[in-house]
Formats: sequence, C-alpha cells, structure tokens
Amino acid sequence: MIVLISKLILLFFVAVFGLIILASMARVFRKAGRSGWAAFVPFYNLVVLLQIADRPAWWVLFTPVPVVNIVLGARLGIALAKRFDRGRMFGLGLFFLGPLFFPLLAFSNLRYRKATT
Repeated sequence: MIVLISKLILLFFVAVFGLIILASMARVFRKAGRSGWAAFVPFYNLVVLLQIADRPAWWVLFTPVPVVNIVLGARLGIALAKRFDRGRMFGLGLFFLGPLFFPLLAFSNLRYRKATT
C-alpha cells in the first residue's frame, strides 16, 4: 500500500512539472509570435522551439541519438536564451533545470528578439 501511495505521489509531481513546462512553453511561443497551442503537440513543439531559437529544424532527427541529443539540447537552450537577451548560463539552466527556468523565461518581462540576418 505504501509503495502504491509513493508511486501516485511521484506521478503527481511528474504531471505537475510537465504541465508547468508545457504552460511555460506555450507562453514563450506566444512571446515569440507563435501559436501557444504548438507547445502541446509532441515533436512539433521542438520544431517551433528550434525556429524560435533560429536553429535548423533537422536537429529534430538527432533527438534519439545518445550524447548528440544532449549536446544539441544544451546548444538549443543557449540559443533560446540569447533570443531573450540572456546568457549562456541561463541557457544551460533552460536545458538542465527546465521546470525552474522555463517559467522564469515565460512569466518575466523579457522580450523576444528576432535573429538578425
């Protein structure tokens, strides 16, 4: 019985963190001028996030590749942070501590800055 209760508590916290990240991603998408609903569509949300960070969409193909996905994910976090005038450490925070840093990005007064080409 205790094992079942502990599993339910763990599932609750995972669900809460997932919803926090999804709501924050939707808000970040809206700040960048994209539709917030895209945050709730698997894989498409990553494509939109890559577009916002001005990174190539073909990076999605490397998500199942071990080690490569970690490197590209960290680079995506850093690129996303730069679009909101934040530094490298904030970008690494987005990657490693997403449930804390995505709400900071989403619900702060930071503005999205488009890439200059």
